[in-house]
Amino acid sequence: MYNLIGKVLFFTVIFSVFIASTALLVSRISLNRYVWLAGFFANVLDFFYMPLRHLFVKFSDSRILDKWMASLKNMAHKSAFVKTRKRIILAPHCMRALDCPAHSTREGIQCKSCGKCVFAQLKKDSEKYGYKLFILTGSSFAKRILQMEKADGVLLIACDYELNKVMRAIKSKKIVTYGVPMERDGCFGTEVDYQKVLDAFETFKH
Repeated sequence: MYNLIGKVLFFTVIFSVFIASTALLVSRISLNRYVWLAGFFANVLDFFYMPLRHLFVKFSDSRILDKWMASLKNMAHKSAFVKTRKRIILAPHCMRALDCPAHSTREGIQCKSCGKCVFAQLKKDSEKYGYKLFILTGSSFAKRILQMEKADGVLLIACDYELNKVMRAIKSKKIVTYGVPMERDGCFGTEVDYQKVLDAFETFKH
């Protein structure tokens, strides 16, 4: 009996290592070209996220793991996002100007379109393409916003860690997410390649 249990555990560990390693390889490949079963492998990485993150922190950089996972999820969600109808954008407040005159509310920062940062243009383009923009002071705001806004599609602008974090947090809510990673992250003065935002708008326009 114990011999059988030992064999089952051994093969379970071997299979887990194999499937997680395969999923990692697939996620890395997704940065440059299309891969099959992106959704399946994204779920595999979600399942093994904590031990994988621990390994990346110890031997490499955990941001690499988040970058690969966000890329894989974008590929998995792309066709479903096209079909969404009520969409919102969640963007981080760290992209705004240091002397931003906007104030914070329960719905995040309320952009005044002063033109001092990218949000004036993003607000304009969001309305043009049918999105409602929310500028968040923290990722915890995401769940609050989604309780107020019954959206079926969420376009995320964030660093790779926050993209992956929010995608993992709300995937059970049957909301389709798609992420635009920032070029430079941090607590303030962060940047996004705005052309990538425009490309996402065009790709998913109704």
